[in-house]
Amino acid sequence: RSSLNVVAAEKGVVVGRVIFDDDGDTIDCTKMGVGGKAIPPSIDRVTNVRGDAQFVLLIEKDAAFMRLAEDRFYNAYPCVIISGKGQPDVATRLFLNKVRTELNIPVLGLFDADPYGLKILSVYMKGSKNMSYDSLNLTTPDIKWLGVRPSDLDKYRIPLQCRLEMTEHDIRTGKELLNEDFVKANPEWHAELQIMVSTKVKAEIQALSSFGFQYLSQEFLPRKLREGDWI
Repeated sequence: RSSLNVVAAEKGVVVGRVIFDDDGDTIDCTKMGVGGKAIPPSIDRVTNVRGDAQFVLLIEKDAAFMRLAEDRFYNAYPCVIISGKGQPDVATRLFLNKVRTELNIPVLGLFDADPYGLKILSVYMKGSKNMSYDSLNLTTPDIKWLGVRPSDLDKYRIPLQCRLEMTEHDIRTGKELLNEDFVKANPEWHAELQIMVSTKVKAEIQALSSFGFQYLSQEFLPRKLREGDWI
């Protein structure tokens, strides 16, 4: 695709403790404001990736990304924050892989506690079915699931009104995911998904904001990181 100059519009965003050269320009992602830096559609332009980040925080949704960017979360916890704003495009997946490889740091995923969030996470990890031919640099197979996990709902006392009932379609998708290799390969992931399917309850990252708009950056994530609570 890239050799044919088939590039999509910019979709993914990055902010935090990483610097890279984009076609000769030096981009410092600590100076990109709340919206972050758009990930370049042609990853070949990105060179000399460097920085003192200790991990990548991969975020499903734009709203949570902007919350963490606004709170300058990466200053308190040296990290690179990346979001594909939902279903990720090719450039975001390539960029994630490049940052992880060049900085040699782990990737922690923050996604909704629902089957759709897990499906999006799986695209980052193992690629999408319709692009399997192109998947080596596109996949980051060792992403850790930080949250929001089904077991977090009780652990963090997420209010009942913020928990959503799963639809028949959700439950069917959840059961299909239980049979996926990447879930079966990790007993802890399997157990979490089993909780979701059996309780028939899901929750979005936004549910955390019922405790206050800075709860994500000042309580939930610091506790997760302190406890090493990822699987």
